[in-house]
Amino acid sequence: MKLDKIDHAILEFLQKNGKISNVELAAIVGLSESACLRRVKNLDDRGVITHYAAHLSAAAVGLPGTVFVRVSLENQQEEKLHQFEAAVKDVREVMECYLMSGDVDYMIRVVVKDTSDYERIHNILTRLPGVDRVHSSFALRSVLKRTRLPLIKP
Repeated sequence: MKLDKIDHAILEFLQKNGKISNVELAAIVGLSESACLRRVKNLDDRGVITHYAAHLSAAAVGLPGTVFVRVSLENQQEEKLHQFEAAVKDVREVMECYLMSGDVDYMIRVVVKDTSDYERIHNILTRLPGVDRVHSSFALRSVLKRTRLPLIKP
């Protein structure tokens, strides 16, 4: 999927400000409003833009803690992986989940109110299908958290 310089410019500005109006975006990237709208729709349709969202302060909504959880399953049979992946999607506090290479099967990022809240979530995670071991690490503070992807120039 080839992106040109105008696509890159559109994506850069949308990543900085998803609420920018089409009129403003068109002026910034040097397109007519209709051409800009077509470009953005094309990027949406091609799956380059996956969604639009507001980024919230976890602390402001009562979830100041972040826990990184490494999960090992009893085995890596395909059916066990699918069962675990389907079940972990139902745990609302799980923000991200990755199938990993190496010494654990999954890496999960969880948001929590406090340690007792994590104990509740830990009990949920250990009961998910196929879970053998759970290792947890509390983040002490966030040093860097990016939402913008570094685009490779055409």
